[in-house]
Amino acid sequence: MALRDFALLVFVCLVWASNNIVSKIVVAHWGVPPLFYASVRFALVAACTVPWLFPAPRPLWRIVAVALLMGGGNFSLLFIGLKTASPSAASIVVQLGVPMTTIMSMLMLGEQVRWRRGLGMLLTLAGAVVVMWRPAGLSMSVGLWLIAAAAFAGSLGAVMMKQMEGVRPLQFQAWVGFSSLWPLLTLSAFTEHGQVATAAAAGWPFVAAVIFSAVVVSVLGHTLYYVLIQKYEATLISPLTLMTPLATIAMGVWITHDHFDARMAIGAALALLGVLIIALRPNHVMPLLMAIRNRAQ
Repeated sequence: MALRDFALLVFVCLVWASNNIVSKIVVAHWGVPPLFYASVRFALVAACTVPWLFPAPRPLWRIVAVALLMGGGNFSLLFIGLKTASPSAASIVVQLGVPMTTIMSMLMLGEQVRWRRGLGMLLTLAGAVVVMWRPAGLSMSVGLWLIAAAAFAGSLGAVMMKQMEGVRPLQFQAWVGFSSLWPLLTLSAFTEHGQVATAAAAGWPFVAAVIFSAVVVSVLGHTLYYVLIQKYEATLISPLTLMTPLATIAMGVWITHDHFDARMAIGAALALLGVLIIALRPNHVMPLLMAIRNRAQ
């Protein structure tokens, strides 16, 4: 890989990791309602990518379903989960999306899993269990359950996306923004209170967070990622994106003061080793999944 392209990939991974920390600060520290934050984010994504909305991919119902799973469903669950879960723990638990996608690829796409990818799935699961373990037994906060649900939504969307052809990256972002905006706005209006006042109280930092999340993370970050994945083999790109959870853990400990002990270090090592094994034996949806997993940690 050329040094310039490697630097671009490092930049993308750091942007994705930073977004996890920014999202935690917005919903947990500033108290901005998560559905409102997600809806404003997707409104900006839709505004930036509206020129690529048409002609609509076919079948229309599938692109809408995929957009809702990988956009509104994924991010709403993620942001709600981050109200109580730390970015470090979330970045480990969300790795469950990789074996989830492998299993759904077997069921929906007829892919075969041999022993190496099976081992990777078991290691990833073991790592998540270690992170969830407490002295009194297995325990998982509501926030981490929601993070796992976000990983499932993104994984199902990635598999369904593989059943479509000819959807360009910016066209996909346009449909994610447009399809996710309306249901999230509706849900926020009926289930959340004081959205505008809370966002206004946060001031310009909230505006900067939305611009960063929508424009830098989604539009710029994912466009650069897809350029690289088209230029290099997935077995080279996908393992390198493991820089994202590692950077998320480091930033979480440094910026949001996440608790990170030996148990979590062991869990992270097991989970990331499992993901690495699966990434080195990629299935048909691995490049897309790695992008979804990294942006939604």
